[in-house]
Amino acid sequence: MQIKQYYLGCLAHASYLIHDEASRTAAVIDPQRDVDQYLADAEALGVRIQHVILTHFHADFVAGHLELQRATGATIHLGAAAKADYAFKPLRDGEELRLGQTRLVCMETPGHTPEGISIVVHDDAREPGVPHAVLTGDTLFIGDVGRPDLLASIGVTADELASMLYHSLHEKLMKLPDATLVYPAHGAGSACGKNLSTERVSTIGAQRRTNYALQPMSEAEFRALVTEGQPEAPRYFLHDAILNRKQRDVLDDTLKRELRPLTIGEVYEWSENGAQLLDTRSQDEFAAGHLAGSINVPLDGKYANWAGSVLDLTRPVILVSAPGTEHEAALRLGRIGIDDVLGFLTGGIAAAGTVGGSVSRTERIRPDELESRLAGIHPPNVLDVRTCSEWAEGHIEGAWHVQLAQLERRIAEVPAGAPLVVVCRSGYRSSIAASMLRRLRPELGEVIDLAGGMDAWNAAGKAILVPAAQ
Repeated sequence: MQIKQYYLGCLAHASYLIHDEASRTAAVIDPQRDVDQYLADAEALGVRIQHVILTHFHADFVAGHLELQRATGATIHLGAAAKADYAFKPLRDGEELRLGQTRLVCMETPGHTPEGISIVVHDDAREPGVPHAVLTGDTLFIGDVGRPDLLASIGVTADELASMLYHSLHEKLMKLPDATLVYPAHGAGSACGKNLSTERVSTIGAQRRTNYALQPMSEAEFRALVTEGQPEAPRYFLHDAILNRKQRDVLDDTLKRELRPLTIGEVYEWSENGAQLLDTRSQDEFAAGHLAGSINVPLDGKYANWAGSVLDLTRPVILVSAPGTEHEAALRLGRIGIDDVLGFLTGGIAAAGTVGGSVSRTERIRPDELESRLAGIHPPNVLDVRTCSEWAEGHIEGAWHVQLAQLERRIAEVPAGAPLVVVCRSGYRSSIAASMLRRLRPELGEVIDLAGGMDAWNAAGKAILVPAAQ
């Protein structure tokens, strides 16, 4: 028996291929939507993928169960409490799937979601009857547990889910032997928890000792602990949790439809009729020239996460990308279920040169320039769009603070009457925020981006204000 982990860093998502060498059979657990890697590895290993298992209806990505089913004919499995539009075989507590001498045993572990399950892996060829590993989905992470407060769990309160989670952890998972390997569905950077580790695998014993949420405490204390201080859930989470329940187009068909070259005239026509312009180039390239009204979410960062957080999911999208990157831009949107892409600007931003006055520019300044302007007679306003924890570590004195994830709904609070300098940690989020501000509040006038963000400000030795401890 072999377990292979696939880790998609931009979504902090782990999926798994488990195969049995003797029987030449395999199962895939929590696959990402683009499934070529699983198919290629199965072919190289000479095994057939018979089963696709979702540990729950994921909110942070669209799973590739339908893609794998079409490619291989595999059976889709969900927890017995799940309801979906497509055909699947439910797995009940204690039910097992056999891959030769490898047994995959379902353990119902609701809490993150009502239908959540974990998969206990037994390798009977080596250690009969001994749990070798457990794939915990979003129930148990390394260093954390799944948050019970996401809107994905429609019709169930956070307190009810937290109680389920407490019992799933203490009465199910923590009953496994200490040596049992723990393979979660996410790592650090995921918004499905607040304290996820960068480690990719652990053991039940190590988590029992070190995981803050598994220390001795009452159920009431646990409920309070795991619901407080959770990061803002991106806008697309509810969209994906619903989409993972539905019959939908597979990714290959979606991309064939979306990767359509558009002329600059067609782009403007669609834009005037409600399409969103998503510019996926770097901050510097965007600042040097972009289509007015574009939102800049660069491909070189947490592109899908932020695109899913700031785009209007009810409106179509047009891509403005560096030539040759359009497929990657559309693919990564597809991973989170943004499938309403009308096409891409053929030739990239250079095509806008054929239409007079179509390109806008953004000023980006360095820390010395911002310091000088702040000391001047008419200083600019400063808007810091980092998280609360980043803000608490130190910020520019006099700055306003609105987290990027909250910017659109709090945009009326952004101060006017002076040039506005937008700041984040590195300059990635500030470029997103600046492009949103110019589109949503054009009356603000001059919106400037601090190149390099607070990293550059601190490296230059500029003054920061650190709030007093509460």
